[in-house]
Amino acid sequence: MQKLEYKNEEMELVEDFFQIQELIGIGMTFIVLGIALTYGLVVMSDVRGDINETSDPEAYAAATDSIEAVGELSTAQGLIITVVVAAVILGILVVYLWKRFA
Repeated sequence: MQKLEYKNEEMELVEDFFQIQELIGIGMTFIVLGIALTYGLVVMSDVRGDINETSDPEAYAAATDSIEAVGELSTAQGLIITVVVAAVILGILVVYLWKRFA
């Protein structure tokens, strides 16, 4: 992902830190994460459905808390994707401008 090559003793950077091709891998990672979170919620809901709330209230509450936590993570996934993509794009711009004007 990050290659560092230096051309002299002053440690001038030769290779780019960011490349636009990295967005494909990042996108696929978030797609797989979304699918895994969805199936995880389905499985946890099924497990909670099998627990008798009156005979084991702690297990039922724990299952409910787990479902809520995973649901919050999947809700925040859009924000996480936006931040990661913005960081990669800003990195590309910084490296480009540094090479062009430095």
